[in-house]
Amino acid sequence: MTVFEGFLREIDQRWQRPQSQTDKVRLRVIGSAALMLRTDYERGTKDSDILETAHLTEDIKGRLLNLAGQSTILHTRHKVYLDIVQNGLPFLPQVPLCHPLVNLNPFLQHFEVEVLDIVDVVVSKLKRFSSNDVNDIMAMVDKDLVKHAQLIERFQDAVDAYSMDARAGDLPKYVRNLNRVERDFLMVQETKIELPEWV
Repeated sequence: MTVFEGFLREIDQRWQRPQSQTDKVRLRVIGSAALMLRTDYERGTKDSDILETAHLTEDIKGRLLNLAGQSTILHTRHKVYLDIVQNGLPFLPQVPLCHPLVNLNPFLQHFEVEVLDIVDVVVSKLKRFSSNDVNDIMAMVDKDLVKHAQLIERFQDAVDAYSMDARAGDLPKYVRNLNRVERDFLMVQETKIELPEWV
């Protein structure tokens, strides 16, 4: 059992179901935690990001953070904590591709965990592109889990989602990061990404 699986199982065990909750709550995991839940990849990390979705009401978000957020007992025990990310913040396609965590969900009573697709995680990491993000991307490429055609397709979908608002001004930087991944990691020719004329 991975650190994240143990963390999620204890959240489920300690969860006190509110009266308003009739079905399992869907938790959608993004970031490096998604990579570690989907593959045998491991690296130190401080949080387990949960992408905010319609399933997470304000009440449920508050309960989750009180139970497993930063500085909680679960954070101390597992060395990771839960952080809820607003839906519009990550650089992702309009409809992110997620997969149910089939090895864990049967053991959970209150939650259903989905993890972001590996290529969508890679796309999201082109926004910040920190040293940890670069290492995560390189690891997925080394495991042959990043197909170039799919990466470009999902990146273009994310560009289309971002190009409609003020976030579009950052797109040229994300394109440069994509081109670096193509050139230096995938060893393929850089792709020219069409951006809106006003960017």
